[in-house]
Amino acid sequence: MKKAFAIILAALMTSGMLAACGGKTATDSDLQYVKDNGKMVVGITDYAPMDYIGEDGEWTGFDAEFAQMVCEELEVDCEFFVLADWGKKFMELEAKNIDVIWNGMTITEEVKLNTNCSDPYVVNAQVLVMKADVVGNYADTASLAELKVAVENGSAGQDAAIEAGIPEANIVATQDQAAALMEVAAGASDACVIDITMANAMTGEGTSYADLAAGIALTSEEYGIGFRKGSDITAKVNDLMKTWKADGTLQTLADKYGLTLAD
Repeated sequence: MKKAFAIILAALMTSGMLAACGGKTATDSDLQYVKDNGKMVVGITDYAPMDYIGEDGEWTGFDAEFAQMVCEELEVDCEFFVLADWGKKFMELEAKNIDVIWNGMTITEEVKLNTNCSDPYVVNAQVLVMKADVVGNYADTASLAELKVAVENGSAGQDAAIEAGIPEANIVATQDQAAALMEVAAGASDACVIDITMANAMTGEGTSYADLAAGIALTSEEYGIGFRKGSDITAKVNDLMKTWKADGTLQTLADKYGLTLAD
């Protein structure tokens, strides 16, 4: 009897130690964690048209509105957390400084390895942006070799620039895509590689960068929402996406921001 009691006691102590060390158990629920906190912390950068500060001083954009819609369904507050270094987004997620990466994030093997990624929701591409009067001179990747190119550190744009054959010595890593765009506008870099969603919203006549234009596309890709590995929120969001695609809610939101939904 004493031996059996000792075995049970040891098992209970081991279970308690695992919980104290943050070990996952079968009852862990990321959704319940968020509900208990009363909020979902959404990791973003300043990136129109996905996440940006509106005229009222509040965060808006396709992803910002989408995230707020989901939080309403979950009955929690939506809190935006600006990621100072996009390259450290997975560390911020794992450390629970944020609950989700929701910022026009391209679905890559790295993203799938480090997050429980949602289904695709918006179509994207990585495009070259330059001064409008010269962008037409660069029609293929071979012509880009001598350019100084700005990219967001740790982004799909950075990967696309390297894969296009641009020497790493010519690649300038910036804090975010907005900073990469500013590099070109200021003449500090010849070009930048950013998401086509941002290029469409921020360059050309009637925009903040009227003298810049998008050139060749280096990739074709899709956006996903990154939750923690094993998170049960992902399935909930995927179900909501299916419902809102079917009833036209997401299409209306996409039309508002000039985006194309993924199939």
